[in-house]
Amino acid sequence: MEKVALTIAGSDSGGGAGIQIDLKTFNKIGVFGASVITSLTAQNTLGVQGIYDIPPDFVKNQLESVFSDLNVEFSKTGMLSNSEIIEVVSDYIKFTLSKGKLKGLVIDPVMRAKGGDKLLKDDAITLLISKLIPLSLVLTPNIPEAELLTGMKIETLEEMKKAAREIKKLGPKYVVVKGGHLKDKDAVDIIFDGSNFYELRSRRKFNGDVHGTGCCFSASITAFLTKGEEPIKAIEKAKKFISKAIVNGVYIGKGFRVLKTY
Repeated sequence: MEKVALTIAGSDSGGGAGIQIDLKTFNKIGVFGASVITSLTAQNTLGVQGIYDIPPDFVKNQLESVFSDLNVEFSKTGMLSNSEIIEVVSDYIKFTLSKGKLKGLVIDPVMRAKGGDKLLKDDAITLLISKLIPLSLVLTPNIPEAELLTGMKIETLEEMKKAAREIKKLGPKYVVVKGGHLKDKDAVDIIFDGSNFYELRSRRKFNGDVHGTGCCFSASITAFLTKGEEPIKAIEKAKKFISKAIVNGVYIGKGFRVLKTY
């Protein structure tokens, strides 16, 4: 039976982020992609013009439908928007993990869009930390997200490592603090497994003008895990994948560039 990767995330009508880029990424890497939509966004390369959250009961309905039929090996979460959706997703993922129906969860703790628009309500952050993050195999915060999760200011590589140690205490097996927001000639990501740090470096080609990078990175980790890679190797391969997608990024509108995964 074909292995399936699942994205639980919001829809980006512009196609550059959310479930759209997740499914494109799954397809490019070579796994079948399924989706559970948590929110609809009116969105383009300029920003987010509107958000409509899917009723939590229907989010659960989608989860039940997918897991009752498809051979889902690994899943990722992206935009979860509010505490009710986080509650539903957390409870269902905990159930699937306990029953062996899911091998692991990758969490991209989506809090803001590229243009700064809020994608996670303030009262939902506490629930994300207490209920969902402890279930994760891999957690992939960028620096602003890591700052929100830890209450720290992060401006150096050493501070990224310190933040990774603190975030590890929240329960994920692997923490990846993404360093794209640091002012450095290289884009450096830090992996922490509880014992060892790993640095993933790529030469910075562009400065902050690409839409959907967090979604694509977490989706590519999920896809490589689904193909049978161990977590560190999956993260390393995902770094190479996203770096290439950034370099090949294209302008499709009047705002940020989008990743080229095709």
